[in-house]
Amino acid sequence: MSMKGILLVNLGSPRSTSVPDVREYLDEFLMDEKVIDYRWFFRSLLVQGIILNTRPAKSAEAYKTVWTEDGSPLIVITQKIKNKLEKLVDVPVEIGMRYAEPSIERGMQKLADLGVDEIVLFPLYPQYAMSTTETVIDKAEEVRKKKFPGVKIQYIQPFYDRDIYINCLSESIREKLPQNFDALQFSYHGVPERHIYKTDPTKTCNLNDCCTRESNPSHQFCYRHQCFKTTESVIEKLNLPKEKVIVSFQSRLGKDKWMEPYTDETLETIPKKGVKNLAIVCPAFVSDCLETLEEISVEGKHQFTENGGESFHYIPCLNDEDRWIEVVKTLCEEKLNEFYLV
Repeated sequence: MSMKGILLVNLGSPRSTSVPDVREYLDEFLMDEKVIDYRWFFRSLLVQGIILNTRPAKSAEAYKTVWTEDGSPLIVITQKIKNKLEKLVDVPVEIGMRYAEPSIERGMQKLADLGVDEIVLFPLYPQYAMSTTETVIDKAEEVRKKKFPGVKIQYIQPFYDRDIYINCLSESIREKLPQNFDALQFSYHGVPERHIYKTDPTKTCNLNDCCTRESNPSHQFCYRHQCFKTTESVIEKLNLPKEKVIVSFQSRLGKDKWMEPYTDETLETIPKKGVKNLAIVCPAFVSDCLETLEEISVEGKHQFTENGGESFHYIPCLNDEDRWIEVVKTLCEEKLNEFYLV
């Protein structure tokens, strides 16, 4: 008789804030062809020949500003989600990271050791992207075929437009939104524009106009559209005036053309346009991490206030809020039930 289990998968984190550990993590992360999609030679030249000579030391200092007594905030929060979820479901739950430890393979091994042969794997990303959902699925399939050929996996699809998620995100924002704010900024993790075209098997994507159309075949694969759709849904749920909402994209790397507008440039210019009191949220992440706690909450605040901003209010991710755990439970149970239909 089959036994089912759940594997929650997030991005990952260095083992510590030491420069060698950060370098090891960045090497695995940036050498993923789904993240930097150059041919191996040029990717290696860029990452191992240039980036890893300077970036690890800077990143290590950044990680030190967010590190907790229990370790990386991303992994600590993912573990908290796991602990809460396993109290609500009657199947075992484990976590795995796309990069570094605990790895996807380790998570699958722990489930297999319990006798699990049907896994619901949950990539913890609301929107679909080549460098998030796609690389998680590719890695999981690689591990499954090599180590666990008898295991079946059901993957939870991006949930950026699911009502249960939008309601959860909207209520979380509503509770944390200051009474007086000039604008609410939605800062999503950026990706190179070419990634949008590469992930579109329909070849119908046009970044100039299709993202805001009501329907287009590319939408199920288009990260940019899904970011705008998430924003639009939350705006509607919170009944916010559109003129008080800003969408931007953060964390760009290198000189390639990334999705615009850029968060850092936006934070520097909007105070001059009258936005003095800003609230900002990062809905591409469900768990706070370096990109939210340091890049936005610290560096972003500095950029905003140095250019004339007065009040900067970062709204935390969903993290281990009980209402978010209920969403995770519902999405997992939907996929668990699909095993019975196969």
